[in-house]
Amino acid sequence: MAAAVVPHLLASRIRQWGEELGFTRIGIADVDVARAAERLDAWLAEGRHGDMDYLQRHSALRADPSRLLPGALRVIAARMDYLPRDAHDDWARREFDRTLVPNAAVVSIYARGRDYHKSLRERLQKLASRIEGEAGQFGYRVATDSAPVLEVELARKAGLGWRGKHTLLLSQDSGSMFFLGEILTDLPLPVDAPTSDHCGTCSRCIDICPTQAITAPYELDARRCISYLTIEHHGSIPIELRKLIGNRVYGCDDCQLVCPWNKFAQRSELPDFDVRNGLDGATLIELFAWDEVQFNERHAGSAIRRIGHERWLRNIAVALGNAPTTPEVITSLGARADHPSELVREHVAWALMQHAAH
Repeated sequence: MAAAVVPHLLASRIRQWGEELGFTRIGIADVDVARAAERLDAWLAEGRHGDMDYLQRHSALRADPSRLLPGALRVIAARMDYLPRDAHDDWARREFDRTLVPNAAVVSIYARGRDYHKSLRERLQKLASRIEGEAGQFGYRVATDSAPVLEVELARKAGLGWRGKHTLLLSQDSGSMFFLGEILTDLPLPVDAPTSDHCGTCSRCIDICPTQAITAPYELDARRCISYLTIEHHGSIPIELRKLIGNRVYGCDDCQLVCPWNKFAQRSELPDFDVRNGLDGATLIELFAWDEVQFNERHAGSAIRRIGHERWLRNIAVALGNAPTTPEVITSLGARADHPSELVREHVAWALMQHAAH
């Protein structure tokens, strides 16, 4: 750090610059995550991560951020709201209602706009550049959830919120509808105090989970989570969970929609998270008809593109299997019955069997 730079003044400027770049809040913490890393190791040992093998491969890096950035002393944790700018005042009720609409395709709110990895990384890099302009050359590494860091724990330590019973970070002024990003740094900045827990006796997120993936307060079995099954899981979706997925084709927001703190969720000021491709009102039949070229073109710059067309069809086939039986649904599924992918064919066959009983 340049000799003339005063740490607490620099920290204040970092918060100001973060706000100018679209971040809702900036916090600073040390990088000691030993206790959280122990809990992660226990969770991994129980196999609750499913086939997210990368969590196990990089567990040592998560336990010690200095392995990612030698000499790391602090993390600058950032929070960015993602609720679309035009979200209705009763957005949560509307989202719940959509899970009950026949043939409606439900995509998690966070994934309807631009890929958040790109938005956060670009702005975090700009923030790091501003710090460098003020403090001189320093050691840092920008991270989003694609880097092996315990970002919820680091954000908690930085005072950005507390870990809710659904395991997501919660804030009194923004609920949980936000993304997290970090800058690991060797700057000796002053740290912020953590926030206390404000879940109290509420268990709505546990009670609402369609697949009972939240097995206890603050404990998640990813193998049952709809977000995991429709995004991270590469293979066949367990038959016993398919009916419970309903019409959710990419992720699941139920535990957030029911959380009382999300009445304080803030709309993003950025156009990045505006809805694309009508994903807040699309039908299953419409999306199931996209070929691979259409899928890649329409999801260019979107987080959804990462799962690929095959898993996109797998997910929608399950949802169509749960849809009311109509000639249109049967025809839509039948058009994919001989798809080159065995994974798609299997889920289409299951879906058709659900309608054969009617």
